[in-house]
Amino acid sequence: MKLITIYLPEPYLEALDKLVERRYYPHRAEAIRVAIRDLISSELWGREKDDKDS
Repeated sequence: MKLITIYLPEPYLEALDKLVERRYYPHRAEAIRVAIRDLISSELWGREKDDKDS
């Protein structure tokens, strides 16, 4: 894995912390990885699959 630095608005961090507090994710980084994976899956890989099916 590679390390990246991002700037997020405070409300995003507060929401991430709530997800961690509620034990949906073990830490912020994992929640962010899942969110990015889901975005890529739907926006990129999903569209590529649609293009192949057309």
